[in-house]
Amino acid sequence: MKKVWLPVLLFALSAPLVAVQAANSNKWRLQFSGAAESAGEMVFEIVPAGKPPVRVVAVIERNDGENRVARKVKSAIDRQAGKWVDAELDDGEDVLVKRHFFRGFTIVLVSSTVKDVRINFDRE
Repeated sequence: MKKVWLPVLLFALSAPLVAVQAANSNKWRLQFSGAAESAGEMVFEIVPAGKPPVRVVAVIERNDGENRVARKVKSAIDRQAGKWVDAELDDGEDVLVKRHFFRGFTIVLVSSTVKDVRINFDRE
């Protein structure tokens, strides 16, 4: 039994940070807080109900504050998933992501190599 659980446990500890949102919505608010202590990438997936996911990669530089991180994520969504959703900045550090062609969607953070930037996902 230990031979089975040990590799699973090690994989779980080394797996990237994953934020999961289970329910669909027609609008999401991504609230960013903190400054980037390292350069890296934030990888999101926008999952339309009944459709394949759309992957979005935002490149973040070290020392980017929450407002700059939000702008870069908004720009990445506009460039890489623009036909599926509309993204807009709100209050500087928030990104509103609204449906465009489908009923509802989920947005998840698949991975992030950026240190000290927190994201709160809220359905609206």
